[in-house]
Amino acid sequence: MKENQMDKVRCFGADDPLYQTYHDEEWGRPLEASDDEHELLERVCLEGFQAGLSWITVLRKREAFREAFASFDPAVVAEFDEDDVEVLMSNTGIIRNRLKIQAAIGNARALNEMHDNGERLADVIAGYAPEPREQASLTWFDVPASTPESVALSKDLRRRGFRFVGPTTMYALMQAIGHVDDHIKGCWLARA
Repeated sequence: MKENQMDKVRCFGADDPLYQTYHDEEWGRPLEASDDEHELLERVCLEGFQAGLSWITVLRKREAFREAFASFDPAVVAEFDEDDVEVLMSNTGIIRNRLKIQAAIGNARALNEMHDNGERLADVIAGYAPEPREQASLTWFDVPASTPESVALSKDLRRRGFRFVGPTTMYALMQAIGHVDDHIKGCWLARA
């Protein structure tokens, strides 16, 4: 029998079932390795769309984003043109920010260029993963907004043509894909 989701203590997401599921089943867990890196492109782009907004806003629109951005298939998204940008700008299911939409398209193009050069985004990001902390943070105030590693990753990705990949956004990405474990002490998923 599955433990009652409501009985668990979480470091975030306790008030919303969608957020609870994200916290319990996805945040902080490594992605499955794939050659196409669709899921990783999705995460990079959604973190960029989240900039200045709450993550729950993005989660609630995630399926619409997937539909609008061809499941974040980099080969397809890289071919989007200005007409596609206009269609996306009229899509009420997603966050309609022209710069973020254009960045997502540009990020797909940058990823394709990496693949053409025999590089994988997963490998680049993993190369900047910080050493694990010895223990869980006591509060969110103890969790940094960025780190030297996320600053370096941000610079590397910008050099490669990625956009909306600032140090704070890249730190959030590292948290989301399990390169950093920031579950707070007391959370049922925190390290003992």
